[in-house]
Amino acid sequence: MTTIQYFFESVEPGAVLELGSRTVTEEEILDFGREYDPQPFHIDPVAAEASIFGGLIASGWHTCALTMRLMVDSFLSRAASLGSPGVEQIRWLHPVRPGDTISARIVVLETRASQSKPDRGAVKMRTEVTNQAGELVMTMESTGLVGRRPEG
Repeated sequence: MTTIQYFFESVEPGAVLELGSRTVTEEEILDFGREYDPQPFHIDPVAAEASIFGGLIASGWHTCALTMRLMVDSFLSRAASLGSPGVEQIRWLHPVRPGDTISARIVVLETRASQSKPDRGAVKMRTEVTNQAGELVMTMESTGLVGRRPEG
């Protein structure tokens, strides 16, 4: 079992949490696309060449899933996470291609202690995902619910 290191009180507005990186393979782009987003530019390298993208690209949902994995591995698995009421905004700004290495980070925008449930608070955050060239490929604004540090 992982020791909890992050409680609501552990994060402040302006904090930046680096989530690490991951290289995306053609095989996983094709597998994800075939299973969840079977558009030609996600599942067929030849058709993708003729598309507006000029080659195979990862589904935006695949990028979200990869980012979620980085988030869990680097932060949420050690946080008093209570889930999320939702995502306010996702923007896919640049295609993710086979061989790209994506890196992610969280910027804490706002923290708000719950008035009705004193055991938790809400953390509004912006997740930024870049490729190896430093290009911003995805942004996401969301709110996470985080448990407060137990007394004593």
